[in-house]
Amino acid sequence: MILAGDVGGTKTVLALYHQESGAARCVNKQTYICAKYRSFDQTLAEFLEQASYPVISSACLGVAGPVVNGDCYLTNLGWTVKQQELSKILKTPYVCLINDLEAAAWGVLSLSDNAFFELNPDSEQTQGHIAVLAAGTGLGEAIMCWDGKTHHPIATEGGHTDFAPTNEQEIELLSFLWKEFPGHVSYERLVSGDGLHNIYQFLKQSGVKPSAEIENALKMTNDAPSVIGEAGVSGLDQLCRQALEIFCRIYGNEAGNLALKCLPYGGVYLAGGIAPKILPLLQKGCFIEGFLAKGRYFQILQKMSVRVCLNPEVGLLGASQKAWALRH
Repeated sequence: MILAGDVGGTKTVLALYHQESGAARCVNKQTYICAKYRSFDQTLAEFLEQASYPVISSACLGVAGPVVNGDCYLTNLGWTVKQQELSKILKTPYVCLINDLEAAAWGVLSLSDNAFFELNPDSEQTQGHIAVLAAGTGLGEAIMCWDGKTHHPIATEGGHTDFAPTNEQEIELLSFLWKEFPGHVSYERLVSGDGLHNIYQFLKQSGVKPSAEIENALKMTNDAPSVIGEAGVSGLDQLCRQALEIFCRIYGNEAGNLALKCLPYGGVYLAGGIAPKILPLLQKGCFIEGFLAKGRYFQILQKMSVRVCLNPEVGLLGASQKAWALRH
């Protein structure tokens, strides 16, 4: 039995898989809201107790933060997860932590074409490096380097690089966010769940009138991004719609930045929880417009495939494959 996990800033998904000849069959899967637990160990203990303490042969967790010497401090949560401690708890030496975007990247490679939606109508996908971005609680980024035969993952913290405005409105947006985040405004402050809410607040203070219905809904919920996103996709609220359009363009800008840095002729993939939910807006062109807005280098990006991953558990899938590979 192998254990796989996707440990994010909002929720943790843990699953047990029975695998034979590389084919995985999920036998138990549970989702936990991170805010309800003091630590990952507490979450894991509850899962193992519910599963009657199965014998684990290997385990891999995709975690939302940098993994250093086998340990990870989850940036947006405050948890620390340590590989050696997990090995003792699970009673197996075959345990590893990988960045959640590395896990997503492995998962992307295993999915069939019908698990994706192509955003770039002019794309010509070939073999080569792959870039993966995932907007959710935060903004994750990873690169899969192609050596001519296989891909090699490189985990990054690219979502925390400096946000660079590309028009006058975005300059005003940056000035607005500097007041809350003095000294450093990253792309994650805009391309994430909280980022969408930040854009909404910016538009509201800029003079775009909010609807009473949406404002009341925001007061009644702990999930403002979902309220804004759903109203924006449906078009029922103009402020939410504008916020989502700005979000998509900035997401595209950053995807284009990553593409210029690694030239992913094998494709740019959008994983994470947000992209599938706002697919109708992504299709309308704001994302690709931002992606291609690179001046003289427009032509380099013009033919790159940009695909939305429709499988919400791609990170868990990648972690399960890595756990299997630890012993094979």
